[in-house]
Amino acid sequence: MVLLKMRFTQQRRVRLAQGLWLLSWLAVMCGAFIFCLGVYLKTELLRRAEVMDNSEIHVVPNILMMVGLASIGTNWVASRVCQDSLDASRFPRWKLLLLAWFVVAALLCCLLIAVVVLSYALQGRLEESLKVGLRNGIRFYKDTDVPGRCFQKETIDRLQMEFRCCGNNNFRDWFEVQWVSNRYLDFTSKDVKDRIRSNVDGRYLLDAVPFSCCNPASTRPCLQYHLTDNRAHYNYEYQSEELNLYNRGCRQALIDYYMGLMNSTGPGVLSVILIQMSVLLSMRYLQTAVEGAMSLENPEGDSEGYLLEKGMKETFEEVKGNVLNMLKFGQADATAAEVSPEAADAEKAADNATEKAASPTPAS
Repeated sequence: MVLLKMRFTQQRRVRLAQGLWLLSWLAVMCGAFIFCLGVYLKTELLRRAEVMDNSEIHVVPNILMMVGLASIGTNWVASRVCQDSLDASRFPRWKLLLLAWFVVAALLCCLLIAVVVLSYALQGRLEESLKVGLRNGIRFYKDTDVPGRCFQKETIDRLQMEFRCCGNNNFRDWFEVQWVSNRYLDFTSKDVKDRIRSNVDGRYLLDAVPFSCCNPASTRPCLQYHLTDNRAHYNYEYQSEELNLYNRGCRQALIDYYMGLMNSTGPGVLSVILIQMSVLLSMRYLQTAVEGAMSLENPEGDSEGYLLEKGMKETFEEVKGNVLNMLKFGQADATAAEVSPEAADAEKAADNATEKAASPTPAS
C-alpha cells in the first residue's frame, strides 16, 4: 500500500524543487534563529549562575544551540539536493546520502519538540535551584573579603535593583542573616555587644535590609533600619503601612523572567518544527518523484511521488531488517579481520605441505 501517492509531471517536479529550495533556505534562517535563541538564553542563565544551585536548566539552551547548527547544515544540504534534482547526471550521487538526511531531519524535529516539553517540565527544578542559590547568596552577602565570594554583594545588589525585588521570598529574609561584615562593626559599642550576645549563634542580626531593596518610586525616603519598630520613625506603622521596599522576592522575579523567556520560545520553536516538517515531507516527494522518472529512463516523463512505498508496519520491518543486516555485516567484517592472521598462517602451512608432497623423492 503506497501512502499519499501523487502524480508529478516534469513541470510539477520543477515547481516542487523550486519551492523546496526556497523553503530550505527559510529553514536555514530558522536554524540560525534557534541557535541565536539558545545563545541568548544560555548567556542569561550564566549571568545568574551565582544565584543558582545547579545547571540542569542549561539543557534547554544547549539543545537549542545544537539543533540550530544541525538545522543550518541539514537544510543547506536540502537546497543543494533541490538544485541537482533536475539534473539526471548529478542527482544519483545524493541517493545514499538522503537516507541519512531523513534520519537527521526527523531527529531534529524530535529534539525541538523535546525543547518545548522541557521548557515547561523544568520549571520545578529552576525554582528549587534559585531557592537554594539565592539563600546562599544572601548568606554570603557580607563575605567581601573571602576568596570566591568577593563579588557576591555586588551580584545581589544588582539583582535586586534590576529585577525590583528583595530577599529570597521577601524582605524579611534579610532579618534572619548577618549581612553586615564584622569589619564594619564596632565591637566596643554596647548595642553591638548586646545584639551578638542575644543571638545563639553569635550573629549580628538586624530588622534591616540593604539599600538595594529600597524602591525609588516610593514617595517616602528609604527606610532600611528598624523596620519593625514603629517608634523609630515618625508617622510609621509597620503592620499597616506599605513599606518603601520591594515587596516581591527575587526567586519569584527570576522564575517569572526565565519562564517568560522559555515560554516565549515555544511559539517560535513550534513554527520552526512546522517548517522543518514541511521540508522533510517535500524532500521525500521530490526524491521519489525524481527517482521514479529516472527508473523509467525518461527524466522528463510523468512519475509518481509518495511518502511511504509500503504501509507503516511493513516500512518499519524493512528498515529494521536493513539496520540488522548492516550490523551483522559489520560484525562479520570485524570477525574476519580478527581471524585473518590465523587463517593466513594456516593457508601458508597447507601450501607448504602440498609443495612437499608434490616434489619428487631423490634417488638413493
